[in-house]
Amino acid sequence: MTLRIGVNPIGWSNDDLRELGGHISLETCLGEARGAGFIGVELGHKFPREAAQLRPILEAHDIGLVGGWYSTELLRRDVRAEIVAAQDHLSLLRDMGCTVYIIAETSNAIHGDKSAPLSKSPRLGAGDWPGFAARMTEFCKFLRDQGFAPAYHHHMGTVVETTVEIARFMDSVGEEVGLLLDTGHAVFAKADPVLLARTYGPRITHVHCKDLRSSVRDAALARDASFLDAVVDGVFTVPGDGDIDFPAVLSEMSRVDYAGWLVVEAEQDPAKANPKTYAEMGYANLNRMAAEAGLH
Repeated sequence: MTLRIGVNPIGWSNDDLRELGGHISLETCLGEARGAGFIGVELGHKFPREAAQLRPILEAHDIGLVGGWYSTELLRRDVRAEIVAAQDHLSLLRDMGCTVYIIAETSNAIHGDKSAPLSKSPRLGAGDWPGFAARMTEFCKFLRDQGFAPAYHHHMGTVVETTVEIARFMDSVGEEVGLLLDTGHAVFAKADPVLLARTYGPRITHVHCKDLRSSVRDAALARDASFLDAVVDGVFTVPGDGDIDFPAVLSEMSRVDYAGWLVVEAEQDPAKANPKTYAEMGYANLNRMAAEAGLH
């Protein structure tokens, strides 16, 4: 694969808190994303879920489909049931020519619950990890057999959130399971994305590039806010506009010859952070920093 820079539509219309950007059309999102320079976009809730409908819309804007989030429920169901549940999403990605398959375990997640404080994030007991890891490995083996590169998304409010949980997960699953490195979620959980890139570089199959405002994170953690409250308060922003050392992260990815997607995924309240302005800023900053790191 060659390195490509894409964007997630969550900066225009939020999937977990749909009143954020609810008035912004998909056409506006795609036009502004392509105008900023992005050549690919991930799925959002306003996208048609049939390739015959989606393809002409994306082609009209000269933008490709990167892939999209898929929620597993492997803590509740077996792999056979998960494969059945995944068929519609898998078929859409295959029909659209996508190669990456983003996964997050959400059967007990709280990231979409505005009333749930982050202290209530789910935790797995020692006895829960082997079975979960075995099911995730089997599911990802199925995905690889279908031609996809699985990318597991560590995420605030889920069972894989902290440095310890990421390490436990990666040590427990098989090589079939790739990692999605999300810089913003790493730093929110007080993990070091540079160290994650250095440790898991060869297994990283996808990268979400979001910056983080440390003062907003610290305030959210201090008052035990929900994840969505922190988002509304502006905990995330685009690369180069926060406190994360992106040149160091990208240098680590360059060291392992990463050649997948870099996706700007920086959810904010569009009433406070104009999506077009931040898309342009995010693309320009990430494109420059990636080139300086030797990724172009």
